Amino acid sequence: MVDLSVDLCGIRLDNPVIPASGCFGYGYEFAELYDINVLGTFSFKGTTRELRFGNPTPRIAETPAGMLNAVGLQNPGVDKVIAEELPKLKKVFHKPVMANVSGFSIEDYVYTCERLDKEAQVGWLEVNISCPNVHGGGMSFGTDPAQAAAVTKAVKEKTTKPVIVKLSPNVTDIVSIAKAVEAAGADGVSLINTLMGMRFDLRTKKPILANGTGGLSGPAVFPVALRMVWQVANAVKIPVVGMGGVTTAENVLEMLAAGATAVEVGAANLTDPFACKKIIEDLPGAMRKYGWQA
Repeated sequence: MVDLSVDLCGIRLDNPVIPASGCFGYGYEFAELYDINVLGTFSFKGTTRELRFGNPTPRIAETPAGMLNAVGLQNPGVDKVIAEELPKLKKVFHKPVMANVSGFSIEDYVYTCERLDKEAQVGWLEVNISCPNVHGGGMSFGTDPAQAAAVTKAVKEKTTKPVIVKLSPNVTDIVSIAKAVEAAGADGVSLINTLMGMRFDLRTKKPILANGTGGLSGPAVFPVALRMVWQVANAVKIPVVGMGGVTTAENVLEMLAAGATAVEVGAANLTDPFACKKIIEDLPGAMRKYGWQA
């Protein structure tokens, strides 16, 4: 029996595979298809202080080897997540879950993190300072080292659970952002979020997405994500969670080789709801094939 377990910020995972936020809902929909307790954990849908309806439609566009999304953090707000979503999740998932948090001000981040920090089911707070599909928040904090550090410091002062800061690839130097949040007290970093992109409708000569631009995810971004994970892992001493275009067990091994402690799987879940289950099942064979020791 191959031991796939890893330690992420002091919490043991049975394996390093984690469905990424926004691609796995709050888990219970996938639990109708398979036992989601085979996962290391998962990062639930990005949660904000108040209810958000998200961006206008259309907000999904296909691209070769990927997709663009401009969903815009649609979610019911933290109070309803705690009151309604987490109790439903508890019935089907019996491990600590990762809470993904977004905001439009430092106060927003602190409020939402402080609320979720009190929930027994929450193991980690994944603080998303990198969403490219909202205005006046999200990525604006993740493109400036001082702002990224300020959010991290403020959240750490009010919470007790591990804080993993999710970084944006839409920067010139992602290492400087990673080092800034590490210095501010982050327990880990996760990367990458989506790359900004767009598509045009040739009939109307207008962008396909109502938002204009959207976030590119899927296999197309994997080499970029791998490069950034490698750069950051070699620059910081805190754990790195790698993500971006991961679709196979071999992709997971590449992320681990680049220095990741665990690996999130995003868009693959949208094309195949069994993607993470298959990756976990394939990992032992892939490790044997390439001579990896468990």
